Amino acid sequence: MKLLLDTQILLWIALHPEFLPEKARLLITDEKNELHYSVVSLWEVAIKNSLNRADFKVDPDTLRKGLLEREYQELPVIGIHAVAVGNLPMFHKDPFDRLLIAQAKSESINLLTCDATIAEYPAPVILISR
Repeated sequence: MKLLLDTQILLWIALHPEFLPEKARLLITDEKNELHYSVVSLWEVAIKNSLNRADFKVDPDTLRKGLLEREYQELPVIGIHAVAVGNLPMFHKDPFDRLLIAQAKSESINLLTCDATIAEYPAPVILISR
C-alpha cells in the first residue's frame, strides 16, 4: 500500500518515535508499504523553522536527508495538485494540509494522519487515533 505521511507523523518519526501511535508504527514498519513524504511538509517545516520559535527547532534539510536515508519517496507538487486544492470543501483553511489532501486524492495515495479534520475530506485518508 502507498502511504503519504503527513507532517506531524514525519516529525514524530524524526524526533519522537515514541509518540507514534501503534497503528501508525505498524503501517510504517510494514515492508509491503511504500512510504512517501511531500515537499509540502518540508515547506511547512522550513517556514515554521524560519520563524525562530523556541518551541520549534527542526532543520528541514536534516529532516529531508533523514527521510531519503530511510528510502522514503519524495512527492513533488505539480500543477494537478495545485488545481485539485480548489475543488476541496473548506473544512479548514490550513494550506499545507489542503495540499497534502489534494496530493493524496490526485495520486491515489493513502494519507496517514492523526488529524480528524483531514479525515473529513473526500480523499484516501487513514486516520490514526492517538
